Amino acid sequence: MAGVRVVLDTNVLVSGLAYPVSIPGRILGAWRRGGVDVVLSRYILDETVRVLPRLKRITLSGSEIRDLVDSFMFLAEMVEPDGELDERLRDESDQLVLGTLRVAKADYLVTGDKDLLELGGRYPIVTPAVFWERCGE
Repeated sequence: MAGVRVVLDTNVLVSGLAYPVSIPGRILGAWRRGGVDVVLSRYILDETVRVLPRLKRITLSGSEIRDLVDSFMFLAEMVEPDGELDERLRDESDQLVLGTLRVAKADYLVTGDKDLLELGGRYPIVTPAVFWERCGE
């Protein structure tokens, strides 16, 4: 799996943090061990900060969550999403995630978002399970 460039969507980051033994959790573990190269954008990190406090499994304070997510900036390559719009996306907030993938020139965007997954024929967008099946340790 080393050398595989991936963009992790917010739902994968959140699921991986909340459920470390899940497939998203295993993907985050592989990232921490250097087995995968992760590319993120500020948008994805900010969305993660907004979503994490909603989970009862996460017992971190707001500042602890911000510190945790900020630490991801040192582990991941950070890019700024392009402003290009794909009219096939129903959820406008997904445009910035897709823009992150395009700028990153990543091998995969790993997501559980159904709207993004619908574009899998045009972009390298896969579920965590498909990614793990193809590239897992």
